[in-house]
Amino acid sequence: MSPLLHGTKSDAPHLVSLAPPAAMPGGEVELRGSGLLGVALPQVRVGTTAAVLSLSRSDRAVLQVPEGTTSGVVVLERDGVASNALELRVAVPMAEDLHPVANPAVDADGNVYATFSGARGQSVPVSIFSIAPDFEVRPFVRGILNATGLAFDADGTLYVSSRAEGTVYRISPAGAVTTYAEGMGIATGIAFDRDGNLFVGDRSGTIFKVGPSGGGAGGALTAGELGDREIFVYATLEPSMAAYHLAFNDEGTLFVTGPTTSSNQAIYAIDRDGRTSVFYQGLGRAQGMAFDVDGNLYVAASLRGQRGIVRITPQREATLAVSGNNLVGLAFLDDGCAALATRDALYHVALDIEGRKLV
Repeated sequence: MSPLLHGTKSDAPHLVSLAPPAAMPGGEVELRGSGLLGVALPQVRVGTTAAVLSLSRSDRAVLQVPEGTTSGVVVLERDGVASNALELRVAVPMAEDLHPVANPAVDADGNVYATFSGARGQSVPVSIFSIAPDFEVRPFVRGILNATGLAFDADGTLYVSSRAEGTVYRISPAGAVTTYAEGMGIATGIAFDRDGNLFVGDRSGTIFKVGPSGGGAGGALTAGELGDREIFVYATLEPSMAAYHLAFNDEGTLFVTGPTTSSNQAIYAIDRDGRTSVFYQGLGRAQGMAFDVDGNLYVAASLRGQRGIVRITPQREATLAVSGNNLVGLAFLDDGCAALATRDALYHVALDIEGRKLV
């Protein structure tokens, strides 16, 4: 067998770009270049692992990232000649046998928290797991029915919603559970603003604002009080078939997604006075979101038929940042990496992105 030549021929295949720059196992990545198609079908590798091409043309190829692949360089071989190499970041499993339905949450020590939410009304042995930076998985909270949204407050205390009970619970560092707010309908996504107010998405159509101890939140009181915390209707939207997902930007604008069957779904922006507008429209089944420090929004969704993590700039330009199926949310880590949540697992991927501090 003749040795493989690396770009020694004038007509060697040449890769110009690779998009998106990161992928989940099973995700699709598009290669652009020249001379990519020869007499025989080209072969492509990610590191040392052979990948399958779902499309092959002279200037374009689409590869599917094989299971078990790790980050490495992509090389295309055509007629015994190899192309130049381009780097691809590949997500690796960090915790399996979970059931997240929203973003994971990350504490100040880099521990990641994710739910086993279960089917509606299903009681499960462990409601919330913690995953250490070395990927060690530990049971953290038991006894919460359909644990859904997770968020930390400014003091580093974890909160979780129960979509079955319409309740938000506060979790101590030892995993003890106390009730924080009730009467939240089908409580799903939760997020804190920098004033300590908690926002709760009721997937039947309401965004609730829960004032911190002492009250002081604006709006018309509609859902009663728990202790001295007032609960208000902050905004109303169309009902969602699955959940509401919430995220704040630096200006204090609340961004909301609520998955529907539409492939032209909107991300809503709600200002500090509760006025709602459409920030971006054109996604399929948009779910969990996170911002980086530059104000770019990342959302688990489909964009023009491609599923993964979509990056939307403040100028509302959308591109695919991570390719992959079954994603429901994400959280940025302090080292430029991200934890990606699928329907049954968490994955870890290096993205070189600094996430926005959540509170």
